[in-house]
Amino acid sequence: MGQQKHAIVTFKAETSLAEALRAIPNRSAFIRAAVLTALDNVCPLCHGTGILSPEQKKHWEKFAESHRVAECEECHEWHLVCTNQQGRNAHRKPRS
Repeated sequence: MGQQKHAIVTFKAETSLAEALRAIPNRSAFIRAAVLTALDNVCPLCHGTGILSPEQKKHWEKFAESHRVAECEECHEWHLVCTNQQGRNAHRKPRS
């Protein structure tokens, strides 16, 4: 198996961010991990733009007829709740 090829990626950063990064021993590994984590948590609808297209909005409105956004009572994060499946909790293990 050959070695994986690497590419150099650069980006502009505010002075305060650049200074904070200088204090990290392995900046490359830290930045790679941060980018991979961010990519793993991108919204599946807007892909991180924060904006839905008019067609996506139509789909969202149909979906929202039977779903709502609610705050979790345990972790206080906002999440989607299907109104047809009240009482299900992501923090509790299912009964066997």
